[in-house]
Amino acid sequence: MIAVQAFSVLSPLVAPLAMLGFVIAAMALPLQTGRADMDHDASAQGGILPQLSAEHLAAAVTEPLIVFDQTATVVHANAAAISIFGSITAGMSLPLKFRAPEMQALIEDMLTGGVSSLAIDYVEKLPVERVYRVSASAIGHGTGLYVLVFKDQSEARRIDRMRADFIANASHEMRTPLASISGFIETLRGPARNDPAAREQFLQIMQNQAGRMARLIDDLLSLSRLEMKSFHRSGVRVDLRNVVESVIDSLAPLAKDSGLEIERNFADGALEVPGDRDELYQVFENLLENACKYGQSGERVIVSIAPSTKGPEPGIDVTIRDFGPGIAEEHIPRVTERFYRVDVETSRSQKGTGLGLSIVKHILTRHNGRLSIESELGKGAAFTVHLPTN
Repeated sequence: MIAVQAFSVLSPLVAPLAMLGFVIAAMALPLQTGRADMDHDASAQGGILPQLSAEHLAAAVTEPLIVFDQTATVVHANAAAISIFGSITAGMSLPLKFRAPEMQALIEDMLTGGVSSLAIDYVEKLPVERVYRVSASAIGHGTGLYVLVFKDQSEARRIDRMRADFIANASHEMRTPLASISGFIETLRGPARNDPAAREQFLQIMQNQAGRMARLIDDLLSLSRLEMKSFHRSGVRVDLRNVVESVIDSLAPLAKDSGLEIERNFADGALEVPGDRDELYQVFENLLENACKYGQSGERVIVSIAPSTKGPEPGIDVTIRDFGPGIAEEHIPRVTERFYRVDVETSRSQKGTGLGLSIVKHILTRHNGRLSIESELGKGAAFTVHLPTN
């Protein structure tokens, strides 16, 4: 500023130029300071990262991880690997731990093949079958260390298998009525062209088969919608007494045609649970319809609603009991599977699609509920829906 005052008498431009330079310098100072701070922070972080041990880095990996050396000896295994594969200690021979041929080949190829990474599928049989995608790769360059990472593929494989089975079963179920309709059309165009009685009979059968396909499609769409929805978290409370009464009223004609009497045994007081009324209606409609169709010989069905006496949390149990032929014990664990039928011919004669109990299971899962089945041959079956009240 002194220089500006001294030389301003020589030229009127000196003062403006000097002030401009002063302002630029003042603005640059915090920028330089900021850069210095950033460089200091980066330097500090760069100093921390090398201090982290391989053990710390391996522990941060949630998937099973094993580090081994050029002699196929374990150097380190993280907690996830020890939890799944049991004791794995430093100094252990990796080929002796994993004796499956595909694992032996993977380790050998990694050590002798001169490649940077390999991957295989490995199945662990015990204690339960698990499928892993195992990746092997070298650590750095010239370290002499390698790493195995196990990515669990069991759930994805299970879903793929279920999808393939579902498509195969659905295709089979659709093919049967289609073949029947196609055959009757051919007959009506040929031998039965001028036979009114046969034509009427065949058209009725074709209508029944078309109805069966329509029901199957409706059930498939219901399952698809349920699988796309998340777990039910609605704050709406549903009066189970009202829902079950509505189901009984709607199925009264079916019960009458089947020669059945529906008996009610409802507890007093509030019988409310959180949930979706339409979905819960579908649950009880499926169960009561099955009781009416397959329990005809018992002449009655008992529908009970009462507070749950089982489990740590409060809940309500709805039990639908028939006195028909019952279900053999070996079938009970599988009756909620898609397209599973205890008696195929009886199910088809009753216009069943084999998806009703699967839909029930999906809806109850969304409501944090469950289905239990008790049955004895010749004494009927009891299907109990357990729903939490909170």
